[in-house]
Amino acid sequence: MSKATPWETVSEHACFGGLQRFHRHTSAVVGLPMRFALYLPPQALEGAKVPLLVFLAGLTCSEETFTMKAGAQRVAAELGLALLMPDTSPRGAGVAGEADAWDFGVGAGFYLDATQAPWSRHWRMESYLLTELLPQVWAQAPVQRERTGIAGHSMGGHGALTLALRHPGVFGSLSALAPICAPSLCAWGQKAFTGYLGEDRADWVDHDASLLMQGAQKAPYPGGILIDQGQGDKFLADGQLLPEAFEAACASAGQPLTLRRHAGYDHGYYFIASVIEDHLRHHAAQLA
Repeated sequence: MSKATPWETVSEHACFGGLQRFHRHTSAVVGLPMRFALYLPPQALEGAKVPLLVFLAGLTCSEETFTMKAGAQRVAAELGLALLMPDTSPRGAGVAGEADAWDFGVGAGFYLDATQAPWSRHWRMESYLLTELLPQVWAQAPVQRERTGIAGHSMGGHGALTLALRHPGVFGSLSALAPICAPSLCAWGQKAFTGYLGEDRADWVDHDASLLMQGAQKAPYPGGILIDQGQGDKFLADGQLLPEAFEAACASAGQPLTLRRHAGYDHGYYFIASVIEDHLRHHAAQLA
């Protein structure tokens, strides 16, 4: 666990009887200032320690995107569920090409630790989340470490799936919305993996959810994984998401999976807002 650094509260907002806070701190792991959002439901403000759901956002997003657009706090308040929304990526590192991060490739965090220069110095999102941010939140916020779930959207869905599979026992529940399910097979993942991990595809296996699930000796989440995918999603049509690859891997591993396909819905936050209540209830039930 990395040395804790003080959190600066950037802003605080009353929300459905709870508090929505935005924080900033200096990350020892990333070596840069990092931001995150934390929603505490009314039960936490009344003295209870509550379950925690980590939500990882996608390419082009920040800690504000899900927090402000998904409408998750209403149901989280009802369920007594805290929400942690980290930023997606290091910012302000001064790396050549960093400004192209939002062109669907290297520069965005991808929730892994880069091994290739120049990205390896700061692009350490996996270690940041698992060894720094989460331990600090568990220690300093009124949440229960043993009742922590993870979810994500798009690149964040990739992150949720891979981090949950790579770190057994850390997360008690798992779901994703329009996740990048097989990054080794799609242009987004190939570009990011080559930049961050190098050209040897053997080094990609541990960061590909479908390949990780294929290698599972038993179902890692016997209570089930929930995935929602819009059928009007242009990135699905472009072959960037490949939910069928993860579906096949789950079937081969005996992993229960609910993969819901929704006609007419695209990749954006109107879709997320339409299904997020089901995800919160999925996590609350599994973390109970």
